Amino acid sequence: MADKRKIRRRDFTYYMQVTDDLSKQLIGYIADISTGGFKLDSPKQIPAGQDFRMNITLSRDIADKTSMVFIARSKWCHPDHVDPNTYNVGFEIINMAPSDMAIFQRMFDKYGSQNTMKSKGSDDYLWR
Repeated sequence: MADKRKIRRRDFTYYMQVTDDLSKQLIGYIADISTGGFKLDSPKQIPAGQDFRMNITLSRDIADKTSMVFIARSKWCHPDHVDPNTYNVGFEIINMAPSDMAIFQRMFDKYGSQNTMKSKGSDDYLWR
């Protein structure tokens, strides 16, 4: 299958936790990012098609507030190829305030490493 990604993703170089805003439970940690979505390393399997109200705690170097909340949808999930107790889960951003989208873009610019040499394929979290 051809890669349908319109926006290149980047490895994420900052250990940033993502929680469920309602239950306060850990969903995972950002592993890579694009301006339209991201991949989490998660301790649990998450079925495709689930919407989450996510909360990310922000650092002062990217935002003047402590956290942001937005809606994202799981697009795919598979076991991590290195750690059998972790799942890689792709998410697409569904609803985010414009001011938070500017913060997310800063996260992409600041913490997204451009030196990735990953092959295209099953980690296509925007279109799978």
